[in-house]
Amino acid sequence: MARHRAREFALQGVYQWLVAGGEPWDIIRDLREDDEYAAADAAFVERLVGGVISDADELSDWMQPFLDRPVNAVSPVERAILMLAAFELRTAPEAEFGAPYRVVINEAVELAKVFGGTDGHKYVNGVVDKLAGTVRAEERAAQPGRQDR
Repeated sequence: MARHRAREFALQGVYQWLVAGGEPWDIIRDLREDDEYAAADAAFVERLVGGVISDADELSDWMQPFLDRPVNAVSPVERAILMLAAFELRTAPEAEFGAPYRVVINEAVELAKVFGGTDGHKYVNGVVDKLAGTVRAEERAAQPGRQDR
């Protein structure tokens, strides 16, 4: 639950950065003021927000081939979710804060259902699944019953 809450706070932080700009530590400081922040994995929030912002151009370039429009034309909420998922996928699941690709996809879809547009979760699911295929191919292939499309 602490990781899920961390992703929610990280989404707020990345969204804030996409819309208004700012420095990662200022954004994190603002997030910490929320009464519910204590329920989140604070180190994970910081790693996600800081990592996404510092790698934003690279993440956008990586996502672009899997999008049906320019990355800047994706709604800020879905774009923030995609950037968070892309950043997590690039992190090996063995890393300190890494997660299996299925968890990353599920969390991204859940964030899109709650915070995104009406069918944003479907778009997020398709894009994140394709991203996982490029960076987590071995992990995906090891899943029983998985037939890549």
